[in-house]
Amino acid sequence: MTASETGAVRTEPPDAGTGCLAADLISGFFGCGRSPVAPGTAGSLAGLAIAWALTAWTGWPPWVLLIAAAALFPPAVWAAGVSARKRGVSDPSFVVVDEVLGQWIALGGAAVLNGKSWLAAFLLFRVLDILKPPPVRQFEALRGGWGIVMDDVMAGAYAALVLFLTGCFNLY
Repeated sequence: MTASETGAVRTEPPDAGTGCLAADLISGFFGCGRSPVAPGTAGSLAGLAIAWALTAWTGWPPWVLLIAAAALFPPAVWAAGVSARKRGVSDPSFVVVDEVLGQWIALGGAAVLNGKSWLAAFLLFRVLDILKPPPVRQFEALRGGWGIVMDDVMAGAYAALVLFLTGCFNLY
């Protein structure tokens, strides 16, 4: 018997059920968002770790991480939106898939991946994500998962641009 047949009032969002579990796993990046201290930084570090494993194992150049970020973007927007809607919060702190995306975008701007570029990508992205220079902060006004994800995508793009330009001058 369904809720409508019994006259019961539905109290969970329409996406509740298995979609919510999948959304929580993706949006929290498989538990990284549950870090008791600095979940955004934990998400960024997870993004770095996965990027390092992929590039070390495959030998892929940094720009391939932009393709990986593009592939993760649609499920990230969906998952962030479902998780936020389910909790009635505009940007839950446990949603860190956006930090993973931003970190991969930042790394995608590197000319080469070495210790300096990994550190620079991490620091640049975290600082830009925290400070949110225009138009990064304005992207937060987008509805649902779009606003949650797009500000980090823009912060990652800024970091990628800085890495690209410093790489052009062999500064790392």
